[in-house]
Amino acid sequence: MTQQDIRSQVTDIARAARAASSSLRTASTAQKNALLQEISSQLRASVADIVAANAKDVARGRNNGMNEGLIDRLVLDEARICGIADAVDKVVFLPDPVGEVVRGNNLANGMRLRQVRVPMGVIGMIYEARPNVTVDAATLAVKAGSAVILRGGSAALESNEVLVDIMRRAAKATGFPENIIQSIDFCGREGAVELMKLRGLIDVVIPRGGAGLIQTVVRESLVPVIETGVGNCHVYIDKENNPQQALDIVVNSKTHRCSVCNAAESLLVHRDIASSQLPGILHALSDAGVTLHVDEETAGLVPELDTVPATQKDWEREYLSMDMAVKIVGSLDEAIEHISRYSTGHTESICSTNVATINEFTARVDSAVVMVNASTRFTDGGEFGLGAEIGISTQKLHARGPMALEEMTTTMWIAEGNGHVR
Repeated sequence: MTQQDIRSQVTDIARAARAASSSLRTASTAQKNALLQEISSQLRASVADIVAANAKDVARGRNNGMNEGLIDRLVLDEARICGIADAVDKVVFLPDPVGEVVRGNNLANGMRLRQVRVPMGVIGMIYEARPNVTVDAATLAVKAGSAVILRGGSAALESNEVLVDIMRRAAKATGFPENIIQSIDFCGREGAVELMKLRGLIDVVIPRGGAGLIQTVVRESLVPVIETGVGNCHVYIDKENNPQQALDIVVNSKTHRCSVCNAAESLLVHRDIASSQLPGILHALSDAGVTLHVDEETAGLVPELDTVPATQKDWEREYLSMDMAVKIVGSLDEAIEHISRYSTGHTESICSTNVATINEFTARVDSAVVMVNASTRFTDGGEFGLGAEIGISTQKLHARGPMALEEMTTTMWIAEGNGHVR
């Protein structure tokens, strides 16, 4: 296809989404939930088809040298597909945010004023190698009353085609126009570029993926963007802490699932307890298969371990793999300065038993989520009780942290008068 052909097709898709979105804007909660239940049912009934399509994507990814962290994100087996369907079921039981009164009052002149949640309209979702996001994004958008246009990337092309087809069939079966859920994967990267230009047809674009993808969308989109974040997450172990608790938190933060954005990438340890606690933590990480990128002082504590000298790039990296950067710091101030310099504003965790230290850390660290004596892996819409999420927002406008249903809506003001004129 020529660029003009792609522009024409993406524009037509956006117009179709805009037209279809009116059916969702006025749909009842029961109608939207019926669609979600049908999606869940069809996902479970189509496991074999999804697995077969996904196998083609995985094989192509391995042939193209995709790293195992991304392969892990890409793989769909029966358990993961059922997990995706379970997540859809959970969205069914979440309160519908549309129509919720955020605030309101009676004005002195007798007018009644209220601010209510309403659908965005049409949401463009651009993401990489994450077929589960295809379903998460579509179902959250539907429950929040918006049509969605998906661009899932070439790595998951076969998987996404099947998943989108399933959801479109579910829409038709429950009385909605199929075009409330559409994909532009067949238009390639050029399609995503054209989508980002459609201000007026697309209400918001949400990128989810690596730093390169996110920054490209933020930089080039003419449509408003909600920036979901790269996760260079830190764990800081204070000089006053529960040693066993700190060890468990670090190991879980790094190894529970290393390929996701809320996995810890850097460990900072106060010098006063480094010699007593850090060797045991590093041995536990190493035994779990973690490659340790350490500063010179840390390396001196564990000469028996095969470590890698840390470079400037290690402090900046979101590994998404079984790698971790480790640094000894002399104070809380030094830890916070390091986090301020290198963090992507996603999630940081402090292990401490000192209330004053904890309060200072939470007050000064400027990230979407700060954990206190807890793993970074809890930064998740489901873990926060919000249901499925579309991503973790690291920006400060509209939404910050896990983006669940409420964050997928906007608001409007309704002012009721009785012949009032000004």
